[in-house]
Amino acid sequence: MNVFLIIAGAFSATAAMLHLACIYFGAPWYRFFGAGEHMAILAEQGSIQPTLITSGIVVVLVIWSLYAFSAAGVFYRLPFMRSVLSLITLIYLTRGIIGLFLINTPMGRSPEFWLWSSIICLIYAAFHLIGLKQQWTKIANMR
Repeated sequence: MNVFLIIAGAFSATAAMLHLACIYFGAPWYRFFGAGEHMAILAEQGSIQPTLITSGIVVVLVIWSLYAFSAAGVFYRLPFMRSVLSLITLIYLTRGIIGLFLINTPMGRSPEFWLWSSIICLIYAAFHLIGLKQQWTKIANMR
């Protein structure tokens, strides 16, 4: 089992759970986690939009978590493992880097949101990258 990919999977699963908590706890959680005042207001107004958007993010994060756990050897092999994990790693890395450039032009979010979320995404990317590098040949041979 690959500890880096297990941790990467746990990171994505934790992020998914925090997004679910935002749906459950509503506007204060959207505000605290920096989703933007617009999302918080929509949640306060009872709009379904924040729930739909956040639910979509939850689904993606759960899938990403499952792929990391699968590649780590926790359970059976999922299809297109190398391609999907490479893409997940690239997305986390790209999001982390781009977010650092948005600190001075926050686009409805606080500079602190962009800084912290970018650092988190870069950490997630690093764990995925290290784990993927360690498992690269094993993933090809997994059945």
